[in-house]
Amino acid sequence: MKYQGVLKKMLTEKAAEIQYYLDMKTDFINMNQLINKEITINFVTYECLNCGLEKQIYRQGFCKSCFFETPNAGDWIMKPELSKAHLGIEDRDLAYEQSVQLKPHIVYLANSSNVKVGVTRKPQVPTRWIDQGAHEALEIVEVPNRYLAGITEVALKEHVADKTNWRKMLKNDIEDANLIEWRDKLKEFIPEEAKEYFIENNAETHINFPVLKYPLKPKSLNLIKTPSYTGKLVGIKGQYLIFEDETVFNVRSNEGLVVSMEV
Repeated sequence: MKYQGVLKKMLTEKAAEIQYYLDMKTDFINMNQLINKEITINFVTYECLNCGLEKQIYRQGFCKSCFFETPNAGDWIMKPELSKAHLGIEDRDLAYEQSVQLKPHIVYLANSSNVKVGVTRKPQVPTRWIDQGAHEALEIVEVPNRYLAGITEVALKEHVADKTNWRKMLKNDIEDANLIEWRDKLKEFIPEEAKEYFIENNAETHINFPVLKYPLKPKSLNLIKTPSYTGKLVGIKGQYLIFEDETVFNVRSNEGLVVSMEV
């Protein structure tokens, strides 16, 4: 079978083992069914996820001009504490920013390689945790806008990590941690404006990934430098495809690349 399309992050479905789907425009592929099969991935060209033009991808699936113009790539996306829609202040498109920023947001703890704090919109639970390769996660604060979530994350990352170590995550090199104990320990550091939104009693979410074999020394596939790659798929974790020869391919960081895939 041969498929071709522009890469976007894999869609996921929470199940006993996470189900992964790749939308290749004309085909919708359940990637779990390809585990234990040999796959060839070829780089074809670029396609900006915003303007749709064949222009080199700059960041986040966007060409350079779109990255600096589209409201989907404003600074507040990566730094929620910069959100200003609650003040009626526009960054790039106030109507869009209000539609995203003025919705319930979750501050959470997740354990993928180590315990980290993060922010996501409420409807993105548990998708965000799956995308990060977290095997367990816990919601700790639910606030009415992105700004409050952002300042809470900034305060808490003084006391806990805010980054995932992707190599440890892929090797399944997991630190044993009690997220409920972490939640209770971090409570005192939540900013005054967000204290009333602390979630007192809830359970951890546990996540299982479809992986037959974890790599000992994961090496990242760069399709621009290596435009054709063939390997046997042995697992999927986070947004990474894991191959038998310990090559790993981050689908999300390659958004906007048009690829062909043969199975």
